[in-house]
Amino acid sequence: MVFYFKTRCGSYTIYMGKDKMENEELIKYGQPEDCWFHVDDLSSAHVYLRLKPGMTMDDIDEDCLLDCCSLVKANSIAGCKKSSVYIVYTRWKNLKKTSSMVDGQVGYHRPENVRRVKTEKNNIIVRQLEKTKKELYPDLAKEQERRLKEIQVQKKAHRRADEKAKRLVALERAREKEERSYDRIMGEEKMKSNAEMNATEDATAAEEFEDDFM
Repeated sequence: MVFYFKTRCGSYTIYMGKDKMENEELIKYGQPEDCWFHVDDLSSAHVYLRLKPGMTMDDIDEDCLLDCCSLVKANSIAGCKKSSVYIVYTRWKNLKKTSSMVDGQVGYHRPENVRRVKTEKNNIIVRQLEKTKKELYPDLAKEQERRLKEIQVQKKAHRRADEKAKRLVALERAREKEERSYDRIMGEEKMKSNAEMNATEDATAAEEFEDDFM
């Protein structure tokens, strides 16, 4: 079972597992848009924020960040008793899981991409989020597979569009080159015609000059 919430702004979905076994499923079957939250140095729920495609952690506004941090703090047995804790968060794809780790334990591929923020207890926000709570039983593996296929289709479409754009640019450059070449040839022909005309005029003038003295 997975718990789903809506952010206070209503634009984003937050979700978390019921226990450590479900946390393992969430770690394994996250999606590229997911951002992971956890209380630093304490046991807590694994909370995920699903961002919009193309968003980065820099795009998470303060209210949305506060929603996630407040929720993960409230779902920490030790953390919920403290007035404040530090929350760490990073992209799901930055999570690293090895065979030597216990259930719920994770590392990071790039520790420098993990952010840390101090969070105060905020029961008002937690109660607001709890009002949107839904308990669902999703097939996380199928959802991940479907999303990854969508991304592949989008990448192929973008690649085809880029290739088409490059072909059009190449055709336009070839056309411009051909026009420049045509203009050069026509210019040379015009110069040649002018030269021949001038030569003809000079020859005619010479003949007329000679006739005047005969």
